[in-house]
Amino acid sequence: MTPPDRRDILLRIDPADPAPAILSRAAGVLSAGGVLVFPTRALYGLGVDAFNEAAVERLFHIKGRPAEKPVLVLIHDPAQLPLLVEKIPEAAGPLMHRFWPGRLTLVFHAGKGLSRKLTAGTGKIGVRLAGHPVAARLAAAFGHPITGTSANRSGGPGAFRVPDLDPGIRDAVDLILDAGRLEGGAGSTVLDVTCDPPRILREGAVSASEIFSVLNPKPG
Repeated sequence: MTPPDRRDILLRIDPADPAPAILSRAAGVLSAGGVLVFPTRALYGLGVDAFNEAAVERLFHIKGRPAEKPVLVLIHDPAQLPLLVEKIPEAAGPLMHRFWPGRLTLVFHAGKGLSRKLTAGTGKIGVRLAGHPVAARLAAAFGHPITGTSANRSGGPGAFRVPDLDPGIRDAVDLILDAGRLEGGAGSTVLDVTCDPPRILREGAVSASEIFSVLNPKPG
């Protein structure tokens, strides 16, 4: 894609009521294979078209992310899941109903055609329904799943303010959507629903006890 004017890559966006024109521009960057920084619930994320192999490769290069580390994907509607996953296990239904949008990333068997970069060759893909209004409306404006990995160099701290972004990230991306200071705190809980019972890979914003209460509800 044509290199952007570096003076014009940072756009301020209302976190509660993002302007359609800004979302349209951001969706255009994604469609062109670009990389953008956008707000998620806790931290700023790096977004690319999850189905664009070259864009995913570029994301890994920008982050310096090891090939053995997968990247999660954000959707704006659960109806998009069949684009990404082989099947939706029965246990996933009540978990999605209770904890989506945001807070919980579910790991499924990946569908055919997904980049091996996204799955790190595991055959599995982490998916979350976007929770932040900007992330959700960006995904809806683009119309396809987008990556939701944190906007940091691999191993470095995440950023909950745009001024805290690693300079290497700022200089490498095509667009930055600045929604102000994010809430920070714990990231999403990551739960593998490909096994029975589901297994917590990382406990975060949703506690193990909350998940257990959904998977094993008390009678009555």
